[in-house]
Amino acid sequence: MELVCPHCSAVNRVPDDRLGDAPVCGRCRTPVLTGAPVALDAGTFTRYTTRNELPVVVDFWADWCGPCKAMAPVFERSARAHAGRVLFAKLDTEAHGAIAGGLGIRSIPTLILFEGGREKARIAGAMDAASLARWIAQNASARTSA
Repeated sequence: MELVCPHCSAVNRVPDDRLGDAPVCGRCRTPVLTGAPVALDAGTFTRYTTRNELPVVVDFWADWCGPCKAMAPVFERSARAHAGRVLFAKLDTEAHGAIAGGLGIRSIPTLILFEGGREKARIAGAMDAASLARWIAQNASARTSA
């Protein structure tokens, strides 16, 4: 499967059965699966959401948003809990409004699940860890279920 390095954006081929072996990037030699949300920007958003073969959950947020701040620790814990099955990323809508606008983000936080480069599911509003896990289980492909 192809995985985009969260550090240098290189696309790496990793055998499915080696995902649990802490694969490293062929270019920069850093871990490809960090278990932490990746901060995306205009230069990395499209590559990260289209070239990763694992589902990618993107949190559209802003620093001034109280519910976004409240949900941040839940999102980080969920990234660790789903490591190797689902990738987590964040996009600051204030800094990258063109991307958020192009996707029709009307409220934050909004989560979008991308699979195969396409939006598969979307939900707005802060969630607790159990609700987030349930949403992912209902919407991500079967091979990513916990």
